[in-house]
Amino acid sequence: MSSINLKNITEQLIDTFFEAGEIAKKISDQGVKITIKEDKSPVTDGDLAVDKILNEKIKKITPEIPIVSEETVKTNIKIENENFWLIDPIDGTKEYIKKKDEYTLNAALILNLKPEIGIVYAPAKNRLFFSYGNGSAYEIRNKKTIKLNCEKKSKDKIIGLENSGTTPNEILSIYKAHKVSEKIIMSSSLKFCVLAAGEADIYAAKARAYEWDIAAGHAILEHAGGTLTTHDKKKIFYGKEDYKNLPIIAKRSEELSK
Repeated sequence: MSSINLKNITEQLIDTFFEAGEIAKKISDQGVKITIKEDKSPVTDGDLAVDKILNEKIKKITPEIPIVSEETVKTNIKIENENFWLIDPIDGTKEYIKKKDEYTLNAALILNLKPEIGIVYAPAKNRLFFSYGNGSAYEIRNKKTIKLNCEKKSKDKIIGLENSGTTPNEILSIYKAHKVSEKIIMSSSLKFCVLAAGEADIYAAKARAYEWDIAAGHAILEHAGGTLTTHDKKKIFYGKEDYKNLPIIAKRSEELSK
């Protein structure tokens, strides 16, 4: 494969994400149409519309790189390539259906099984995050581009994120060890982005969901200076069997109090 310009690819996709986000919001406002997939999870016409827009643009920019999308992938067929895109057109479909604002649009470019580009857009919050290498992580908010460096916003507390109000004992133990003093419930890949923005400190989860749920957020967090590892501090690689995630810990910094 010829040399890839990560910055150029990322910049070409930003307007596409804004366009796709507007369509997702419009469909939500009109009322989504829901079908149930084979795995019993819901998919909406918003998911499919965003998936189509992102796929078409990515194929045009990088026609030689295969795409793995949540809405079209067969999880029993492993892609035989170390370079591929992971797309989750709408992460947080259940929240999207309920007209909540934390759903996100996601794309990550995986090279040598590691995320090298990440784009996460939360259209209902008007927050778009993107990255294309260490030290090159940004947020576009209110038409302003802000560099992300995981700088802590709340100096007097350590904030942990969780998917729901019911926290497994294994995760509680991790949060206790890291002296978490406040927990916030948050859905979707937005969790990784608020860590990169310094608005929270740690997110831990048992093995759940799929690689397309975390890859874009992983890139943004790591490129901003944070970390994402397994519970036993091993690096996360992509293209695993069935694309299933391992237990993870995402941290703004190794020293959460600073």
